[in-house]
Amino acid sequence: MEIKDTYKTIDSPGEETLFKDRNSKFFGYTFPVSSEEEVKRYIENLKKQHHSARHWCYAWQIGSENYRYRVNDDGEPSNSAGQPIYGQIQSFEVTNILIIVVRYFGGVKLGVGGLINAYRTSAQQALEASKIVEKTINISFVIHFEYKDMNKVMRIIKENNIKITKQELELNCKLYILVRKRNIDKINEVFSPLYEIKIKRLADQ
Repeated sequence: MEIKDTYKTIDSPGEETLFKDRNSKFFGYTFPVSSEEEVKRYIENLKKQHHSARHWCYAWQIGSENYRYRVNDDGEPSNSAGQPIYGQIQSFEVTNILIIVVRYFGGVKLGVGGLINAYRTSAQQALEASKIVEKTINISFVIHFEYKDMNKVMRIIKENNIKITKQELELNCKLYILVRKRNIDKINEVFSPLYEIKIKRLADQ
């Protein structure tokens, strides 16, 4: 069975979108995020930008295998805003993403059904206006070796198109590398006969 080692996300914020329903305006935004600190920062910035809006509802999901997510109705009836937004994250199968929908109340109540439709549609439009990209799930390793083994290690790295993220080259050398998930067994096999070279998987990011 083939290992699934890709995920979909966005690299840059999407274009602002606007959905209208009975005078209420819903502005949709997407942002790439990898931490809750980034989420807070984007929300704070939008609250400054749209300081006279009534609601700033959102949903986010972070992670490439083990997902964390949160939804927020920000004063709208329970499950009428954050959950429909999150439903679009699931529908488009994207992660490491934050979707915020900013609502300006137009004086006419939409009802729970109307709100669900408005927030879902706004999130969908925001995602459609975003450039979704596919990325590979990569695992971090560190290779420990002596300088005399440098050529051997570098040859393996070149032959297998391995990405080096950091290097500490002294008498005892360390190379930090990223290996695509589906290639982990192969890389371990290549290095295992070389007893003087140690490769260790780092804690998942």
